[in-house]
Amino acid sequence: MKIIKNNVVKFILLAILVFGISFGIILATRNAGPVGPDRNTISQEASIKKMNELYRSISINTLSLKIDELYIDDEELVTVLPDISEYPFVVNPTTDEFLTVYSSSESAGTDLAGWFAEVADKFNQSGLIVDGKPVSVGVRSMTSGLGADFISSGKYKPDIYIPASELYGNILISKGIKVNLIQKRTAGNVAGLVISRAKNEELVNKYGSISSKIIADCVINGELIMGYTNPLSSSEGLNFLLTLLHTFDAENPLSEPAVTQLTKFQDKIPFTPYNIRQLSDSTAAGVLDGFASDYLTYFNSPASTSGYVFIPFGVRHDQPVYEIGDLPAIKKQICEKFLEYCSSPESQTLANNTGLNNFEDYIPDLAEFDGAAIIQAQEIWKREKNGSSDLTAVFVADISGSMEGSPLLRLKASLNRASSFIDANTNIGLVTFSNDVNIALPIGKFDVTQKAYFSNAVKSMSAGGGTAMFDAIVAAQKMLMDAKEQNPNTRLMLFVLTDGETNQGYSFDDIESMSRGLRIPIYTIGYNADIEILKEVSDINEAATIDAETDDVIYRLQNLFNAQM
Repeated sequence: MKIIKNNVVKFILLAILVFGISFGIILATRNAGPVGPDRNTISQEASIKKMNELYRSISINTLSLKIDELYIDDEELVTVLPDISEYPFVVNPTTDEFLTVYSSSESAGTDLAGWFAEVADKFNQSGLIVDGKPVSVGVRSMTSGLGADFISSGKYKPDIYIPASELYGNILISKGIKVNLIQKRTAGNVAGLVISRAKNEELVNKYGSISSKIIADCVINGELIMGYTNPLSSSEGLNFLLTLLHTFDAENPLSEPAVTQLTKFQDKIPFTPYNIRQLSDSTAAGVLDGFASDYLTYFNSPASTSGYVFIPFGVRHDQPVYEIGDLPAIKKQICEKFLEYCSSPESQTLANNTGLNNFEDYIPDLAEFDGAAIIQAQEIWKREKNGSSDLTAVFVADISGSMEGSPLLRLKASLNRASSFIDANTNIGLVTFSNDVNIALPIGKFDVTQKAYFSNAVKSMSAGGGTAMFDAIVAAQKMLMDAKEQNPNTRLMLFVLTDGETNQGYSFDDIESMSRGLRIPIYTIGYNADIEILKEVSDINEAATIDAETDDVIYRLQNLFNAQM
């Protein structure tokens, strides 16, 4: 009996001790934020409750609306192409006589993706003489879409243009630009779907193999969650769009049935990403099952090759070569010698080592699209990209004292110029912040009147005070969730333009788990900014960050707005 009593006493003491330790841990950690792998997991219902609690403590002003009488409408769009200095030579010419080349960033990038740049550098070191003169090449690396924009605008023209695929050459030809396809290939590459091994195995077991049609059907049926980049600027995105339309109607890819299926497909696309990195991060986080990419990018990503498989689609990305305009005789000779050098066994072996020249037996499963049809397909995508839903977005602009001068001037220019590319059917609101938060423009359709209100609100911004960025984010999220309650079918987006130097109000830790639960992507644009904290904000829901100090911000915002709005 005594033994039993002793055991009971020990059990009670142990229980008290465990309770005391547990209670102490709770007290010690209750203000420290969630810990462990599930630290950011919170339901949308709980997130809305927390958002409302935070919102009640924020000082918010509603500004009066005024129309900008000097507002310029869509018919007078400003030129937004960046200055060519933002795309310096990745290989500098070394002689007075040289060939200027715009090359796809697929192969003229950095590290292992820099095959073309490395070959060009070796060519310059070879000391080639043409007509008694030393010659060389200068290579600028840029996306195929930007290269085509430069050429078609007439703002900057290279001697030679090497896009990812012939799709871009076809676009230029359709616009009446004098271009001549002089070589169909510099090194082999293909576009494709990067899909997790587990999802690939699941679909193969069910369907036997994976084709473009199966991919499209699985997305529409909810069996596959994927994303792809903006087909207005991305070679992989454009290739995938054309593949989809061809899959929906091979005889007439631009037909109404094809467009109807594209709308259904877009209903199941969570978001249009800013770049491949955003897609890759979203897939790694489990948000997506896969994404459209190219084999070179896949090959040079250890994470992709270990956990994912690559399924080719669309036209080949063999980096064709176009002569722009009428080149002088000496430049034609430089071009001929340079392309011979690129085709040499030594150069092609180097290409093999970087991941190029794979899938050599792949035959394109895509019908021929002329340039006019490609442009029409892009227009269809821009109209149908949000599927059957519309879009609601709020801009959050920093007008604190630290933004005074050049940062605020550039922020205002970014908003005014890039807003020209927002579709009239998009719902837009504007919040500004310093010590307090100001609702400068309630959410409304971005028609001519709303644009005029928006323009005046931006024009009226002046800098001063502290920086309550996270308070402003909460206020904008509240506006968006209220809009969602009124229109459940709308998609929500948030854009924050700031230097990121928060010194008032809530902190990142206060809003992180709540923002993840709300699932509103937060795109950040930094002006002389703490880019790392902005990346953390954007990474909450797989959005992206633009550095206004180093990026061609107006052009990038144009592409972002074209993709999203």
